[in-house]
Amino acid sequence: MLTQYIQKAMHKAKYMILEDDGTFFGEIPGFQGVWANAPTLEACRDELQKVLEGWIILGLRRKHELPVMEGISLPIEMEPA
Repeated sequence: MLTQYIQKAMHKAKYMILEDDGTFFGEIPGFQGVWANAPTLEACRDELQKVLEGWIILGLRRKHELPVMEGISLPIEMEPA
C-alpha cells in the first residue's frame, strides 16, 4: 500500500527548469513542503521521492492526516490505551 501511495503521489509531481541556474525544480501539489531541486530531471525525481518518503514518515509519526491519493490512504494507527 505504501509503495502504491508513493507512486500515485509521484505521478502528480510537477517539474520546471529554473531560469536563473538551469536546474530542475519539482513539487507535488497538495503535499505542503515537499519539493526538490537538482541539476538533472532524474536527480530531481529521485530527490523528490526521498523528500516525500520522509514527509510521510514524519506525518505518520506525528499522527497527521495525509492526503488520499486516488483512493489510497495511509491510516493513522491508534496506540492502545
